[in-house]
Amino acid sequence: MNITANEIDVIISSALDNLDLIQTLTDCITDIMSFDEDSAHWIGMSVREMVTNAIQHGNKLDINKKVDICFEVAPDQLSISIRDQGSGFRDSDVPNPLDPDNLLKPSGRGIFYVRTFMDEVEFRSLSQGGMEVHMVKRVSSN
Repeated sequence: MNITANEIDVIISSALDNLDLIQTLTDCITDIMSFDEDSAHWIGMSVREMVTNAIQHGNKLDINKKVDICFEVAPDQLSISIRDQGSGFRDSDVPNPLDPDNLLKPSGRGIFYVRTFMDEVEFRSLSQGGMEVHMVKRVSSN
């Protein structure tokens, strides 16, 4: 783990056992930033979902491949980048979970939920291979 004044970088192996560690770290960060309970919950769910996707779909549960999670803390927002070492995907190829043919399927809603709960979500193919999801949640001014 690498911590600078505003950035926390964590690199984990592609094992689902690491999800609780990332959840705990996310919870600590949202608490320190004073996100309200609902926002903190949805940020945690979004990070957990995208790290799970990186491990399962990106790195195919290959423990020799890594997932890099970077939290950037600013007074007005939390930015989170999650990078895997997989073969990538096209965002447009992800089925719409609201399509009637997909409504009863038990999976395929993660990206939809993340887009709903985070203020910004962007997927990028990395030049060295793999994918990166960049998410932003702004601190409410309430």
